[in-house]
Formats: sequence, structure tokens, C-alpha cells
Amino acid sequence: MTEPVYIKNGLKVGVVALLQIVAPAVLAVAILYLLTRIEGQEFSGYYRALAVMTVLLCTLLMRFRSNGRPLIMSHPLTISLQLLARWLAILVALILAGYAAGFTHTQEYSLSLLAKWAVLVPLTLIPAELLLHQMMRRITMSLENVRTAVFVGFNPASYALAQKLTAHPEMCKRVLGFFDDRGPDRLGSTDAFRLLGDLAGLASYVRANKVDVIFVALPIRHLERVMKLMDELHNSTASIYYVPDVFAFDLTQSRAGEILGTPVVALCETPFYGFRGVLKRLTDIVLGVIGLLIALPVMLVLSLLIRLTSKGPIIFNQRRYGLDGKEINVYKFRSMYVTEDGEKITQVTRDDPRITPIGRILRTYSLDELPQLINVLQGKMSLVGPRPHAVAHNEQYRSLIKGYMLRHKVLPGITGLAQVNGCRGETSTVEEMQARVMYDLEYMRNWTPFLDIKILLLTVVRVFNDRKAY
Repeated sequence: MTEPVYIKNGLKVGVVALLQIVAPAVLAVAILYLLTRIEGQEFSGYYRALAVMTVLLCTLLMRFRSNGRPLIMSHPLTISLQLLARWLAILVALILAGYAAGFTHTQEYSLSLLAKWAVLVPLTLIPAELLLHQMMRRITMSLENVRTAVFVGFNPASYALAQKLTAHPEMCKRVLGFFDDRGPDRLGSTDAFRLLGDLAGLASYVRANKVDVIFVALPIRHLERVMKLMDELHNSTASIYYVPDVFAFDLTQSRAGEILGTPVVALCETPFYGFRGVLKRLTDIVLGVIGLLIALPVMLVLSLLIRLTSKGPIIFNQRRYGLDGKEINVYKFRSMYVTEDGEKITQVTRDDPRITPIGRILRTYSLDELPQLINVLQGKMSLVGPRPHAVAHNEQYRSLIKGYMLRHKVLPGITGLAQVNGCRGETSTVEEMQARVMYDLEYMRNWTPFLDIKILLLTVVRVFNDRKAY
């Protein structure tokens, strides 16, 4: 349940929502028109073409996606950063379109005017959108929209939802309390939430207090009791929702949906389903090609140095587990005198004598990972994801760490959330590996394209000051 169930003043909400949608395009075109007038230039065909392109791009790129959360719950700073990032993306798209259309000369436009326009639009747009954001919050959170709610069954899932509804008034729910057949002595403390009575008294309480929403959080084994409650509540107007106790599971990208009309709840799934998977793959291809072109001269020099300084292959292929736990060959520049890939692999330690002189430099700055850009273009790896471990290490830890193999629900990455949080290098204890897995699963639960970009930027910073790289 991610949106207010019912909004009575829908006209006001609709007007503000429409203003939020059209504001970027209207402000961008209005500012462009005013600047041409102020600087004594005609709003001619070239500027009109720019205005049309801007409207189209604003319509496409300024539409907010809240990842299952209402936009009114977003922090103003988050909204501001998103608006700025999207405006920069629009500017880049306009520049590329200009080059593609052959506008490479400056006589068509005033560069000083365009520079002022590029700066003034976000300076005007961000305050305007924040003002509309506050208006939307006030309208949505008005008292006439607030609905009373009770919970049937006290468990971790229902308690967590009650806390969230109380902490977020944007959801327009006032939690009255819980109904449960167990007494306070068995339930323990319910903190700020009242225990209103047992299940037998639910129907009469709902009618007497005109309760708007009922959240049923009884275990599946009490299905008959749930059906009886539904019968008892049939003459009330309350909205009824079922809250499964999913806290019993280790959830990864859980979501509700349907298969051929049959409702299902995914408890463990890859985050890259549908269009999200397409977006992830396209990002890997585009950035992978760019990265490989930039790194190619460096890779040629490193190949020569490896060949001249030690015997053995330049590229070391090691078996790793990839998507869905299937074996893949991962490419690395050889940084050691040995090429271990058997049933037992000794992890690299600081001052390890097996590391070659050039290999120490490669490992310090993660240059040995550059050939994995080829793995990315092959579709065997991603730029960002859980780091693939040697097969021998996988077999060692899969039985020791709960949820270890869940990290293989996505493509392994050249870098990951664990690595930018300091979890790299030797894992001499199970606890150290467990910390890596924790970050990997957190990445899968919370993936967004922006998280990938953040990890890539942090990786660049980490490369130059990571003391665990050896």
C-alpha cells in the first residue's frame, strides 16, 4: 500500500499534479523567450526549434519515478537533485541533437544567451517544483483525507506497517490500535498502539467507531478465521487489506503481482525484471564500450609489461559463479606467478610472495580487473553487482552463510556496494565474508540506476585510497 487510499479533494490534487508535470517545459520555454527579448534577439525558427525540443525532452525526462513511494514522501533535497540531474541530461541531449542536426556554428544561437538559460532554468524550476510539492503535501494531508485504521493480529509485519503509517502522515492514516485474541501478557509491549480487544469484538467496534480501513494480519493457517471476519464485516463500509507476515522470509525484491490473472507475491526475485533488466543491460553496454575504449591503450601497455616481467599467460581465466549460479570464466590480468583454479585456492595476503612486481601495482589500483570489461560486453558480468568469488570459495561459504547464493540472482559485477564500503581484499573469517554478502543483498533489495552510478563514482575514489587492495 503505497498511496493514500482515498482523496476527497481530488480536483485540487489533479490541478497541482498537472502543474508539476507542465512546469519544467513551461518555465524553460518562457525563460528562453524572455532572454531573447531582453538581449534584443528574435525568437526565430532556430530558437523555436530549441523550444520544441526542450518541451519534448522535459515531457520525457522530467517525469518522476518514486520507486513505489508517493512523491509527497520524497525529501526536498532529493527532489532538487533529481531535477538538476534531469535538466543536465536534457542539456546533454540538446547538444547531441544540435551536432546531429549540423548546428556546429555559433551564428544560429547566442552562446551567452544559452549559458544564461542553462543556469536560470534550474534556479527557477527547483523553487517552483518545491513550492508545488509543499502544496501537494498540504492538500493530501488535510484532515478531510485522514482515515482511521485498525489492525487485526499483532505480529512483526502489522507492527512495522503501523509504525510506518504513524511516522508518515502523508499516508493519511490514523492508527487506532490492534485486535488480537492474545492478551497483553502474551503480546508484550505494543508501545504507542492500544490493544483494542479480541477478534470477537472487531465488528462491533468498527461499526460503532466508523473505522475506515482494516488491515488483517493473521497467519495463513487462520484462513477460516479470516473468512469469518469478512462475513462479520460485510455490512460495514470499511476497506479491508490483508497483510502477510513476510518477515518470516529473507526478502529480496519482494512484490505483489499476478500470473495469468492469479495473484502472486514474489518473496525472492531478481531486481532486473522487465524494463529494469533492459535498462541495466543497455547501461552496461554503453558504459562498457566507453570504458573499454578509454582503457585500451593502458591495457596494451600492461599486457607488454606482464609479458616482459614474468613467465605465463597475460590474461588469467578463473572459474566463477555467474547468474543463477552457473559457471563462467572471468578474465583478469595475471598478477601472480601461479594461476590457481582448483578445488582449493589460497587467498591472497599482504606481502604475498606469489604476487609479481607488476602484479602488485595492478592489484593496488585494481588494474587487473580491466579485462572484465570484455566479460561485461559478453553479458556474463555487469559493471556493478556482487563481486564473483572463485568456485572453491563459493562451495566453502554457501553452507556457512545464510542467503549466500541469493547474490547470484543477478549478474556479478566488476565493482559492488560491498567493495565501496570497504569489504574487499582477504576474507580470513566467516564474519568478513558475511559482511560482503550483507552488502550484496542490500544492493539487490534497493537497486536503482542512481545507486549504480553512485557505486561507480565511489569506486573511482576508492581505487586511489583503498588500503585493503593488495
